[in-house]
Amino acid sequence: QLQLVESGGGLVQPGGSLRLSCAASGFTLDYYVIGWFRQAPGKEREGVSWFSSSDGSTAYADSVKGRFTISRDTAKNTVYLQMDSLKPEDTAVYYCVADLSIATMRRSFRDRRIRDLDYWGKGTLVTVSS
Repeated sequence: QLQLVESGGGLVQPGGSLRLSCAASGFTLDYYVIGWFRQAPGKEREGVSWFSSSDGSTAYADSVKGRFTISRDTAKNTVYLQMDSLKPEDTAVYYCVADLSIATMRRSFRDRRIRDLDYWGKGTLVTVSS
């Protein structure tokens, strides 16, 4: 079965850190662009970050630049999102996504939707609260 499975969400205090994981099963992430979207309650879905396996390029939403870092462990076929200096406004369900095309990923970020992408996971909840 081809799927992406997220883990690592939870409750954290403002200023704290979490690391989300996205494990791919049934396919290799080689050649894929892997990204993270998030959706807060009552708000539109937002692209957070993506990583291109082919050239190592990355991109981040302005709202998370300098605080979040995306990385990949090739041996584990897993992508991570390290989230530092978390703020209450980071509270959301975080979704891992993957696509073979950088153009499709960029368009999905622009249009704030994931349905055009090859794969997406079920999400993991991150709550930032004191």
